[in-house]
Amino acid sequence: PYFFDWLNHPTDDGFWSRIRIEDKHSDIQTPAYNLGGWYDIFLMGTLRNYVNMRENGGSREAVDGQKLIIGPWSHSTIGQNVVGDEDFTHQATAAGLNLDQLTLRWYDHWLKGEDNGIATEPPVKIFVMGENVWRDEDEWPLPRAQRTRYYLHSNGRAHSPSEQGILSVEAPENERSDVYLYDPQAPVMTLGGPLCCGGGPLPDGPKNHAAKEERADILVYSTPELESDVEVTGPVTVSLWASTSAADTDFTGMLLDVRPCGCAVNLTDGIVRARYQDSRKRPHHIEPNLPKRFDIDLVATSNLFKKGHRIRLEISSSNFPRFARNLNTGLWADSDQITVATNTVFHDSNHESYVELDIIPR
Repeated sequence: PYFFDWLNHPTDDGFWSRIRIEDKHSDIQTPAYNLGGWYDIFLMGTLRNYVNMRENGGSREAVDGQKLIIGPWSHSTIGQNVVGDEDFTHQATAAGLNLDQLTLRWYDHWLKGEDNGIATEPPVKIFVMGENVWRDEDEWPLPRAQRTRYYLHSNGRAHSPSEQGILSVEAPENERSDVYLYDPQAPVMTLGGPLCCGGGPLPDGPKNHAAKEERADILVYSTPELESDVEVTGPVTVSLWASTSAADTDFTGMLLDVRPCGCAVNLTDGIVRARYQDSRKRPHHIEPNLPKRFDIDLVATSNLFKKGHRIRLEISSSNFPRFARNLNTGLWADSDQITVATNTVFHDSNHESYVELDIIPR
């Protein structure tokens, strides 16, 4: 029954505020061990809970008692080394992390009052994929991170496998936009990523997306082969100038690590529904074919892009069934009307589209 309650509340109204924990962090007076994974469907909530409790917890113990562990896991593979198609080595296992001992020491401190040193250890422990190592940090996000914009470029053919778009730290000048058709009856199908909760028809975690990128409704933008290792650890966001011929549509983003073999492995992804861009409380139809900036939250990752690899961003309008299809009509979930949208992505001096990454000096 709760599913229909969700459908009956498509805007950010009182129904959601009553059950949203982010609105109640100041009432929480309990320490918490926040545990998640880079491919966990609940990663966004885990990170937000940690950050907001550190800032707004209801007691000194709640503020100081927050811990954060983020591994390379999905929701169903916490404590395991094999996630999706990747083997993150023994380091990623519960034994490699000594996870049981960490949690027992934490409980012993808070429930038994033992002074076992865990309260003075760094509160954040993250797994850096690509390098496959654990690292302690004092804060999240990392204060030493250099927030860097990688701008989208192309000659109007970013959907062509042979003429992919480019990611560059140089801002665009006068460039042709990229255009594609989004048909809700033929959506881009979900391949790996953060799903819930194991054992279902769709495998989660990292997968090779190279074959999928041959679709005409996926735009692909990549850096040249990296001349040295580049670590990306932190929030990932996309600022996208786009338009649609429809009353409403979606725009999706996905960050990938492209290896010398040509394999394009997904790291993190996100979506924005156009009618909610300005307000989740008061959504509205989009003016057709008018360029507008959309913000896509790709949550976060920690990955070492090795020398010879490439950083890649995919842009499309569907990732189904991870996200419900937008039928492009602006109508609510009980409608069965469908229309095909012509969607355009702009990247020129007046419409700078980019992905923002936290680069960690090494």
